[in-house]
Amino acid sequence: MKTMTCRQLGGACDREFHAETFEGIAEQSKQHGIDMFQRQDAAHLDAMQTMRELMKDPAKMGEWFESKRREFDALPDSED
Repeated sequence: MKTMTCRQLGGACDREFHAETFEGIAEQSKQHGIDMFQRQDAAHLDAMQTMRELMKDPAKMGEWFESKRREFDALPDSED
């Protein structure tokens, strides 16, 4: 089990996500983003705008995604 925070994934807070795979972390982050969007959390909305800008360039988005995957892979296993 590994742990990443919302902030590590480009978000706006220190909420922790725990999963065995990067895909699991990404899904939790996505759900958290949906919740924050529904709440209209200003800090998260700003972070989402930054991500939308990144997504305009598929190559840059792919590089970002792979860098986060490598960061996940390099993390030690947690005891959660």
